[in-house]
Amino acid sequence: MSTDRQTLDELRIDRAVEPRGGSRVGLILIACVLVILAAGAVWWFSRPKAAVVRTVVIQSTGVAGADRTLLNASGYVTARRQATVSSKVTGKVIEVLVEEGMKVEAGQVLARLDSSNVEKGLHLSEAQLESARKGLEETRVNLAKAERELRRVSELAAKQITSESELDRTDAEAKSLKARLERQQADVAVAERDVALWKQQLDDTIIRAPFSGIVVTKNAQPGEMISPMSVGGFTRTGICTIVDMSSLEIEVDVNETYINRVKPGQPVEATLDSYPDWRIPSKVIAIIPTADRQKATVKVRVGFEKLESRILPDMSVKVAFQNSAEGRMQNAESGILKVPKSAVRQRDGRDIVWLVRDRRAERRAVTLGAAQGDDVTIATGISGGDRLIIEGADNLVDGARVTEAKQ
Repeated sequence: MSTDRQTLDELRIDRAVEPRGGSRVGLILIACVLVILAAGAVWWFSRPKAAVVRTVVIQSTGVAGADRTLLNASGYVTARRQATVSSKVTGKVIEVLVEEGMKVEAGQVLARLDSSNVEKGLHLSEAQLESARKGLEETRVNLAKAERELRRVSELAAKQITSESELDRTDAEAKSLKARLERQQADVAVAERDVALWKQQLDDTIIRAPFSGIVVTKNAQPGEMISPMSVGGFTRTGICTIVDMSSLEIEVDVNETYINRVKPGQPVEATLDSYPDWRIPSKVIAIIPTADRQKATVKVRVGFEKLESRILPDMSVKVAFQNSAEGRMQNAESGILKVPKSAVRQRDGRDIVWLVRDRRAERRAVTLGAAQGDDVTIATGISGGDRLIIEGADNLVDGARVTEAKQ
């Protein structure tokens, strides 16, 4: 019996000792779980953060703004009456009576040239005229005396008291004095014209304003030489430049492809770069009937409805050619989408915008319409109510997570 008990005791399982194989499997499972949790934590903390962007909701506008615009162009303010005033003669400037910004009237004296030589020539011509007049008066007296003598000799010859030769002599003398009188009268007329010529030359040394306007540049100073022709050296060709501010208008170059959208009398909205918030009512004056072959443009003249002192020559200006009243009525029912220019970007040669959908960025290709101020209209690509990203889209990719900044 003892042998059988001993045998049975050897077959008994000791519960205090765990099998080695089960312990190893458990450790492997635990390690796998820990690795998965660590990888998830690394991914969670290292994932890209959502970009913070600022958005606006796209609004559809009516006919108050861009729907009236048919075409946009840029140009400059120009003056139809502008002149660099010069002299008719070459001379030395001795006095300049204007400064930049001064208002002048037509005929006002702007400058004077040295007239000393002209004055001396005028005085000589006046003396010659006076001498011719004195000689003419002397000849008149002698002619009157010769005519009286001729009458007496003619009476004596009729009575056969004097000879025919005496009659011929007195007759020839009277006719000679009469011819001399006519020649001296012509000499007096020539002398008078010579005096008038010298007076005109003296008047040419005084430079006057050809029309009323504002002096915009002063080109010469006292002591400088001035000439109506460019002779080189230090000789000036003008005293000052005058602009008639009442003749200001806009000149724009319109691409010949779109010139069919422009008509004389068409309303225009002008915006000076210096005053971007000032909309200036204008209208088309004329379309110059010729095209620039190199630039493929046609020049269009645009006139201001009302001039103001803020409008200055050579200012840069943008113009928007508007629809007529009939055209605006036709577009009244169609909404126009207007977005800030800063929201439009270039990618792969196309205009795009970034929208927010389900907290992710979505790239959308668009077709631009007319620009007006800081805004631009969108012809196709988006619709009213979309959330448009206007800030923070510099490094976005399609599908990136975004967070909208609080307004």
